[in-house]
Formats: sequence, structure tokens, C-alpha cells
Amino acid sequence: MATIETRPRVVVVGAGFGGLQLAKALRRTPVDVLLIDQNNYHTFQPLLYQVATAALEADEIAETVRGIMRRQKNFRFRMGRVTAVDWDDRHVVLGDGSLIPFDYLVLAAGASTNTFGVPGVEEHGFELKQLEDAITLRNHIIAQFEEADRDPGAMERGCLNFVVVGAGPTGVETAGALRELFTHVLRKDFPQIDIGKTRVVLVEATDAVLGTFAPALGKYAARKLDAIGVDIMASHVVTRVERERVVLKDKSGITHALPTRTVVWSAGVRASTLADQLDLPQTRGGRIVVGPDLSVEGQPGVFVVGDMAASLDANGELHPQLAPVAIQGANHVARAIAASIRGKSTTPFRYRDKGTMATIGRGAAVAELGSGLKLRGWPAWAAWALVHLTQIVGLRNKVYVYANWVYNYLTYDRSARLLIPVDRDRDRGNADGISPGATRNETVDSPVTAV
Repeated sequence: MATIETRPRVVVVGAGFGGLQLAKALRRTPVDVLLIDQNNYHTFQPLLYQVATAALEADEIAETVRGIMRRQKNFRFRMGRVTAVDWDDRHVVLGDGSLIPFDYLVLAAGASTNTFGVPGVEEHGFELKQLEDAITLRNHIIAQFEEADRDPGAMERGCLNFVVVGAGPTGVETAGALRELFTHVLRKDFPQIDIGKTRVVLVEATDAVLGTFAPALGKYAARKLDAIGVDIMASHVVTRVERERVVLKDKSGITHALPTRTVVWSAGVRASTLADQLDLPQTRGGRIVVGPDLSVEGQPGVFVVGDMAASLDANGELHPQLAPVAIQGANHVARAIAASIRGKSTTPFRYRDKGTMATIGRGAAVAELGSGLKLRGWPAWAAWALVHLTQIVGLRNKVYVYANWVYNYLTYDRSARLLIPVDRDRDRGNADGISPGATRNETVDSPVTAV
């Protein structure tokens, strides 16, 4: 039997769904597992929008990696940022210069925001990929209402116009949650503000909401969003994001401008920027080219799972960048590593699609299951809640999330409304965390029509 000193080392980069599941799946394999992430916690990303809209606290959807894995004896965690890989000497390079040798390497660093090169998104847009993003957006939203309460003229300058770009599941969920936050909660907090004058605008480049779902489900979602007061601007593309407005173009080529300080960008994802630094073949969205078994050709013992992997389905199409793909891919790679250690060959990865879901608002959701069953309304909403609740890591988090959901449902209230500034490398406002009033108008290259 191999000793600890002679056992292969498996280095896993990223503590998301794929990386964490891979580490767990190797618990009985005779290897030493080292998981590296720049954060010391795992985040349940599907509920980031609920942190951003004050429905949940940040620590209710996150758990420390060491706490999750403390019982696994062949596991270690290293907090650090991977910047490169030395393929010849087979070690990972961290931002502090540390070198981490490996026998097997699994890249599972997840996804980053795809801005599609639209000017101003990185500087002025908000994303929902990390826990810090959600807290920052929540702070910003509350700050806009505080300013509107202090200076009613700020509403005319667009401080209570909120634009969500991309009508996929994340965009739909965020838009619906924002509208419900304003209508049921902030209306009571800010009685001097006419909530009817607030706007939540959902911008979509195509002509369909939830375009990856069955058309009937997308139409249902659009009707529900319209009923709660979300303005849907389909067939519009964002051409520029500025500090105090977003510039759009419709399918006729007419340019419009909407005054706003809040643009939530959920229009697309790409592989983590780490993929661009590794000198490995990439394809659409920056994803790393992998073989049928998720291995990297020419790099023995190197695998990619989840959003970074350009894995293909039976029709030659890229798998969706979803948590179930990452989890199933992680289980497959764990089996591949175990087979390699025993000197056996690996098998191709086969993703089993169990379906997708999206919630629109209170008692409204859509679900398209792998069996072909399609749900909407209360049944889909209950299924969505059950699936998400069971997948959250940690009993404490499950209990707190469930309690908050029940409280929110019964009282139409949300408790996570503290304005706690988080330092960011972008200009969001003044030092006290409250965004200042409009002080300048940025010029545009072409005339625009206000919407």
C-alpha cells in the first residue's frame, strides 16, 4: 500500500462546484488532494442575486472550504491565486511566487463575465460572479434610494432606473427580485419616494425572454415580469455603458439612451481569465479544448472541468456552463484519475441533462426537466426552491436560507438591507458609500433618443 509520501498529488484549481466536488469524489482514492482558490470559501452562485436584492445574507450562501472538508484526511487547502503553470517542471505558480508541484492537475476555476467588448461595462457595470459582487450591488442599490430620499431631483437623473442586461435565467431572476424588493420592501423604508416612478428594465438582444427554454415558458416568464412591473426591451443591444446612462440600439438601428447608474450585466459568460494565461488551446468563450475524457491533449494527467472546459455533447455542441455540468464532470475526472493510477484507460464524459429552472418572482417560476416535463407557476416555483435548498452546502446554511424564505414569503419583508461598503477598484461613489448626485454628463459619439 502506498504511503502518504509516495502517493500522487492532485492539485485542483478552484473551489466552485466542480473543484469542490472533485475533491470530495477523491476521498477514497489513494492520492493527496490540494485545492487552491483565491477565496477561502465556496459560494452557492445561483443565489447571488438574492444577496444582491437583500433576500439573503452573504454568509448564508457561502461556507469555508476548510469547514466543508475538515473530515477528509487526504485533503488540504491553500488560499492563493494561480497565475501560471510550468508544464515542463509540472508545477503551479501562485501570485506570491510559490511553486506547487503536481502529478495530476484539474483546472476548475469557473467563469468570468463576457462583456463582448462593449465599452464601459467593466468600468461602470455590475456583475454577479462573486460574493463581493453581490454585496457591492446591494450596497449600491440601497445607496441610490438613500440619495433619492435626500435629493428628490436625483430621480430625474436616473438614480432609480435599474437596467439588467440579458434575459437568461440570471437576468430574469435579478429583474424580478429587484421589482419585488422595491414594491414590497423599500416602499415602506422610503415612504417619501414614489415607487411607481422607479424602473427595472430588462434588455435582451434577441426577441425572446429565456430563449434557451421552450417558447411557451419564455412567454409565460415575459408575462409575469410585465405583471410585476419589469420593462422588457427585447431586440435591443447595449452599445455603451457610461457612469450615468446606458446607450442602446434597437433592431432598426435607432440609438436610445436611458439615464441610469445601475447596469447589471448578465448577458454572457466566458471561461475564467486564468484560461488565457496557460498557453493551452482555446475555443469559443475562452474555454480550453479537451478530449472526450476531459483531459488536455499533450499534457498527461491534466484535466479541465466545468465552465473552463470546452467539452462537447453527442451533437458536437459545447456543454452549457452550468453547475450540473461541472459536478458531473468532476465525478468523471475523479474516476479517470483513479483509473489512471490503476493503469487502466479512461472513458468519455457523458453529461446527463436533468433540466433547467428559473424563478421569476413570488410563486412564479419555470422548469424544463430532462425528462421533457415542463412546469410553470407554483409547481415550478416549489421545485426550484426544493432543488436549490438541497444543493446549498452546509446544514446551517440550509436552515437559514429556508427560514429567510419563509419569513420573506409570510411578511413580504427582507432583512438584509444594511449598507456596508465594500472597497472596489472602480469609481462607485464617495467615501461614505453613498453615490453622489450627477456631476457631469459624458459625451457620446452619435445623437441618441431618451427612453
